[in-house]
Amino acid sequence: MHEYSIRVAGPDDLDSARAVMLDTVYRDFGTGYVPRWHGDIIDLHSAYVAPVRHALLVAVDERDEVVATGALDSRGPAHPPNPRWLAERYPSGETAQLRRIYVRSEHRRRGLARRMVAALLDFVAADGGYRCVYLHTDPAVPGAEDFWRSQGVAVCDEREESGQRVVHFEIPMPVTSSPVVVM
Repeated sequence: MHEYSIRVAGPDDLDSARAVMLDTVYRDFGTGYVPRWHGDIIDLHSAYVAPVRHALLVAVDERDEVVATGALDSRGPAHPPNPRWLAERYPSGETAQLRRIYVRSEHRRRGLARRMVAALLDFVAADGGYRCVYLHTDPAVPGAEDFWRSQGVAVCDEREESGQRVVHFEIPMPVTSSPVVVM
């Protein structure tokens, strides 16, 4: 039985988080590192740690080894390469984009991805300035499409529209509790 902790990535976690991400793009995606798609992985600090409304989380096992990652930024999908209507629907600054939700293969099927998403949605709720949560995934990655369909709604399947291997999802905004008003 593995015990996992999720935390905000600190400076000592960045190299290990990068390794999880790079292993994923090489092993699971089969693309390898493509700068225009994966440039954020090289400079995690500038992409997710330094910006105020961005977040990088890591899940660590009982030996304090990073076994999963999850990131969030305030950039909506860009046009191009994404459809113009999608970029307009999810504008930067108002959109929390989930990114790099990756779990090492030997730690999958233990609820880590679901926990990472929940922790990132807590960040969205605490921020208070986002109006929607968006992500895209490669449906060729085993389990990815089914997982994201269990989390949200597919709003664009580019396999049908353009033949690209991308499905775009909207995740329900987290419900925040409002303070009780006593009269």
